[in-house]
Amino acid sequence: MTPTHPSFAGLDLLASAVLLIDQGLVVRYINAAGENLLAVSGRTVLGRQLGDICTCSATLRSALDNGLANNWGYTGQNIELKRCDGEVLHINCTVTPLAAENAVGARLLLELQPIEHHLTATREERLIEQQQVSRELIRNLAHEIKNPLGGIRGAAQLLEHELANPSLKEYTQVIIKEADRLQDLMQRLLTPHRAMLPTTVNIHEILERVRSLLTAEFPGSLQVRRDYDTSLPELVGDREQLIQAVLNIARNAAQAMEGEGEIILKTRSLRQVTLAKKRYRLAMEIKVGDNGPGIPDDIRERMFYPLVSGRDGGSGLGLTIAQNFIQHHHGTIDCSSRPGNTVFTLRLPVEQA
Repeated sequence: MTPTHPSFAGLDLLASAVLLIDQGLVVRYINAAGENLLAVSGRTVLGRQLGDICTCSATLRSALDNGLANNWGYTGQNIELKRCDGEVLHINCTVTPLAAENAVGARLLLELQPIEHHLTATREERLIEQQQVSRELIRNLAHEIKNPLGGIRGAAQLLEHELANPSLKEYTQVIIKEADRLQDLMQRLLTPHRAMLPTTVNIHEILERVRSLLTAEFPGSLQVRRDYDTSLPELVGDREQLIQAVLNIARNAAQAMEGEGEIILKTRSLRQVTLAKKRYRLAMEIKVGDNGPGIPDDIRERMFYPLVSGRDGGSGLGLTIAQNFIQHHHGTIDCSSRPGNTVFTLRLPVEQA
């Protein structure tokens, strides 16, 4: 966590990333949103050159030089910025000259806002509304289907006992087994609505449980790597729901790769983030990445909807259930995908809003 100078305490509450830079382009302050955006720790970047923690485009470098030399402000949109980990961000940015006598000797205030954030928030809000309608429809259908299925199964059993020809029982068994399969499907559609059983949980214990289940299911051929931030605190949540949510995502990835490939489980802390329209001082980010074929374009926008599957034989419920469970924990789930790199990002608050 960045040591916050009293003069800049208010900046730490902003949703946009803010950096204070001196005459030599040395970072003198970075707020929590800036740490999240640039994937850095404030303790490690203070006193370092801006160019050591990110690569600015020529346009932004010119704006910084003009701000220092001529006291000019600058506002730009869709500016490229490359983080140390190689990820390229597209941001709106503002450069504001400061008086030289401020508390940390900064000359410029650099404000960065990822253009994806607004689009992501709008899309997330729309998806949540659509999915609530879809879930209610599916739930009602599941209730309506369950009762007739029980009658069909019972009738098939009675008919089987009355058949004199044993070879005809093959057909009644088909009816019974398919009724059981549909009953199980209906139960899975209704299961996410059970009450939560909250307790104090360690996210890395949950991820290790998922890892052990995956390696047992795909022995030898599937590699599951870990990149954990061991300083993460515990959170209050339903252990079984969280295991099921992460497992559904990771198992989908393993099945898409036919059990051969690499899955990465990664955790990081986030500060001052907004999740589902609520602001939290502290949250955690869990990423489940794989190097598989990617998610087909035609289902990418619908993949969290019930009964949507990109795999033959898939029920189309795994991601729907995962999203339900994450939303039960006031978190969010998002996905980026291209061939060779699919990443599901789960964000969970560690404390109440």
